[in-house]
Amino acid sequence: MELTICRFLYIFMYMTLLEAPQTDDLLPLDNTVEILKAIGEPSRLRIVAVLQHGECSVSDLCEILGQSQPRISRHLRLLVDAGVCSRHREGSFVFFGLERQPQNNNQLERITHSILSALHSSDPQIEADRDRLFAVRQRRAEAAHHHFASRAEAWGRESSHHVSQHIVESALLSALNSALPSSNLGNIVDIGTGTGRMIELLSDHSDRVVGLDSNAAMLRVARATLDSAGIHRAELRHADLFAPLNRTDQFDLVIVHQVLHYLDNPDRAIEAISRLASNGGTVAIVDLMAHENETLRMEHAHRRLGFDNQQIATWCRNAGLNIRHHQVAEEPESDRLSVGIWLAQKGREQ
Repeated sequence: MELTICRFLYIFMYMTLLEAPQTDDLLPLDNTVEILKAIGEPSRLRIVAVLQHGECSVSDLCEILGQSQPRISRHLRLLVDAGVCSRHREGSFVFFGLERQPQNNNQLERITHSILSALHSSDPQIEADRDRLFAVRQRRAEAAHHHFASRAEAWGRESSHHVSQHIVESALLSALNSALPSSNLGNIVDIGTGTGRMIELLSDHSDRVVGLDSNAAMLRVARATLDSAGIHRAELRHADLFAPLNRTDQFDLVIVHQVLHYLDNPDRAIEAISRLASNGGTVAIVDLMAHENETLRMEHAHRRLGFDNQQIATWCRNAGLNIRHHQVAEEPESDRLSVGIWLAQKGREQ
């Protein structure tokens, strides 16, 4: 009986995918049956319905579904094995989300989307799970607020030394609009995402957006910031700059915003970052221009007192990147430090 039902569902999915505009090869029967078995259980379908709104930890899902950790972990293992969900570790936490890089030309993602589309959004159980998800996010946002408030004074002192954030962001958007052919920036990765502000700024212009940071506490702040902004499809990863991802992800736009001045070897960092860019992709570097303000080194852990244009151009060239655009964000008649914006392209000569 189970196989008969799965065959019927497979035929249904086959006809659905035939109507899709893509002409990719469809999944084999065995793979489709495995996916349908994984999703076709009440608790696992509830998990998938929750994860469509963004990543959750195991403890989040335990609270939302009201089930024990071993039971939730068992369900998640089956979903990961079937390729429906992905998992990644942030310090002592493990987060799960719907797989956004499925193999077989996105057919798996279409199957999952089709099943979720068939769910009634006002179903009492689905509504209750969604309400509990909202409560979890509210609590997470409050914890992040308290964490960030404790550091706000020091952050304010540091940021007061350079041009204001809104001037830098406006200059960055202007540079991207001028240098790139399309308003859709494609797949984006933000190196050292911090509070997630670059993701918040650019998510509406992306197909996929990933934030990397080596500080698990900052990732929790970023997650709460993005939750509050209603941005739930961003992928946040706990990763080191020099070993950013376990797989060979490549991105149309790689951003490194106010990170290089904390590093002893920014040239090596640019080499590592360049490997994340696709051929023809863009690396956007935003950092302080060269200055002599030792306060930032002594009180705020800056290792480098900014960079000049020649330094960045040389390091980019050595990493296989060609500078295509350079812009300086500054405030006229102000003693605040200027911020440089460099856009470099990978794999194409000037």
